[in-house]
Amino acid sequence: MSDGDTDGSVTGDGASERLVRLLGGDEIAWLVDRTRHRLEQGKPLTGTVTLTAATPAQRRAAEVLLGRRAGAGLSLSVSLDEVDRVLRASGVTADGLREAVVRLRGPIRDLPGEQAARTAAWERAFARLDALVADRPELSRWRSWLESTGLVRRLAATAGEARTLLDRLSAVLERLPSPGTPLGRLAAETCGDAHGLDEGRPLATLALSAARALSGLPYAGEGGADARRSAWAAVGVHLDDLSSLVLCLGLPGDDRSPTGRMLSAARAAGEPCVLTLRQLRRHESPFSAGLVRICENPVVVAAAADELGASCPPLVCGGGRPSTAVWRLLDLLSAGGATFAYHGDFDWGGIAIAASVHERLGFLPWRFDAASYQAVPSSAPLSGQARPTPWDPGLTVAMEQRGVRVEEELVLAELIADLVPKERGGHRRPR
Repeated sequence: MSDGDTDGSVTGDGASERLVRLLGGDEIAWLVDRTRHRLEQGKPLTGTVTLTAATPAQRRAAEVLLGRRAGAGLSLSVSLDEVDRVLRASGVTADGLREAVVRLRGPIRDLPGEQAARTAAWERAFARLDALVADRPELSRWRSWLESTGLVRRLAATAGEARTLLDRLSAVLERLPSPGTPLGRLAAETCGDAHGLDEGRPLATLALSAARALSGLPYAGEGGADARRSAWAAVGVHLDDLSSLVLCLGLPGDDRSPTGRMLSAARAAGEPCVLTLRQLRRHESPFSAGLVRICENPVVVAAAADELGASCPPLVCGGGRPSTAVWRLLDLLSAGGATFAYHGDFDWGGIAIAASVHERLGFLPWRFDAASYQAVPSSAPLSGQARPTPWDPGLTVAMEQRGVRVEEELVLAELIADLVPKERGGHRRPR
């Protein structure tokens, strides 16, 4: 009799009645359960199964089944081979113990086969993503992190749901980095849903962790809108035209647009100016500014405004990972013939930011070389993955050897001194 020939019921003939009497009672259920478990695991019905602390009723049930004494002591051991022979010889079941279990409990599941099918389904779910990661080694550690955390399995209940989710994720990653792309547009073009990457969506959770990975940030990242905005901005994606901002001071404006007039007014007043991506996109002509210094942290701009006011030369704050607004402003300045001098934090995150600016625009290091790094006292430990510094290859070597980080605030006085105009005794060229 095959497993599929029964619905688990037992017919009323004599053999079936004897089967129920021998193996259908509560006192012998443990033996049937152990046997079924073996069958479902694909194991042979050989050897002995043992019940510790058997009751007298369980021992009597085993003796009725076997037709002999079942030993003494607290434990009860039963040979599956012997049970199979008894059932066959007595005519209770022609196919022995396996048939008995099927008739009593229903069809046997193929648990190893089911597990193999689940494993294959999950492999298919990850297939497109894994093919993409194979061509993007910068995502390999993130892929391992996905596996170790089980994040995908928490976000998708089944392999089928996961495959849909990961195929959409792959479509997003194929577009990253994507400079100047609104988040809603990216979502619409990659997964057919303009809200597919909205905060809280499973796809957004995975895509944001991958964006952080591409930017050298911790995969889980910090919570909050600002951290989310910065992570997307690092791969060129902005949430909207008004949330992407850039802070600047002393930039010459013009009379050709409201943005140009804003910059002119802010420069005359010696006040920092915050521009939105919307404003910068509506200003299409380049800005002419000569040498523009770029810093990483807003504290430099605040101190420059306090100390120098209207005499401060052009200064742009990257604000950590440059937003789309930052890139737009720097591109407008570059198109106007500006050259750049850069300073940032001496840590691997700061180096990664600087490298992205250097690759896109080029710059002269502004107290951002090996000698400047070595000159600043610091005991803060340096952590993270080392990164190249093409503007001064010796800087990477120095940071690896010294092993400390130097934050921009520690050299604030020197940076402000560099911004003092010539007529006030300062320097106009980066050092």
